[in-house]
Amino acid sequence: MKDYYATLGIGRGASDPEIKRAYRRLASQHHPDKGGSKDRFQEIEEAYRVLSDAAARQEYDNPRPQAHFSSAGFNLDEIFNMFGGRFQQQVRQPIANLQLWITLQDVANPGPRVISVSSPYGQSQIEIQVPAGIRDGDSVRYPQVAPGKQDLVITYRIRPDPAWQRDGDHVIREHNIDIWQALLGALIRVPTLRDGEIELAVPARTQPGTMLRVRGHGLPDRSGSRTGDMLVRIALRLPDDVPEDLLQEIRRRIAR
Repeated sequence: MKDYYATLGIGRGASDPEIKRAYRRLASQHHPDKGGSKDRFQEIEEAYRVLSDAAARQEYDNPRPQAHFSSAGFNLDEIFNMFGGRFQQQVRQPIANLQLWITLQDVANPGPRVISVSSPYGQSQIEIQVPAGIRDGDSVRYPQVAPGKQDLVITYRIRPDPAWQRDGDHVIREHNIDIWQALLGALIRVPTLRDGEIELAVPARTQPGTMLRVRGHGLPDRSGSRTGDMLVRIALRLPDDVPEDLLQEIRRRIAR
């Protein structure tokens, strides 16, 4: 191994400034543009690159022990046959890829699912865990669960749902109420992704497009420790059976 300290003419305990000063002095003396030796200049450059880098110097000062094997007395073919197959299996273990469609309800309720997996090694029913906070297009690796002890990589796809819109860990849905509920206020029943329906209070004089927040009824985050919110966008549904005399009264008041 080359002695980089000797190349720069310094001791092994030299500080970083001492290394830099030695390099500058020697590089100036031996630079090819000044008539110096190109080989000597390259040795100085190499020594400085190693000793001026803390990690490289540490590695140089404390080299890792190297194992040397001799074939004397050993049948190398038998050794490779004994270990090579196992190493090759670990490095080149085939992977089964699967695209799995799920719903927002599945995202809201992560947990075990049983799926069918087919591969050249056969077909089997396996149980997987749908991760919390999974997003459309995320890929998850499940080690050695597919037939033949293959790793299974599942790319999750989430089916579009016309009733729901996802915004990170929050979900948004539109809910129709009639004009009287918007004017006077009301308690309405709203579907959720996890709990069937919940009761939601609509304040009096609620305008169309108002978002009402229901905390904790969205989707879990990736850690599974926090759940987003559900936002209910209010839309108006005009009634079909408004009495004619009421319409006349409304017209009269508007005309004032």
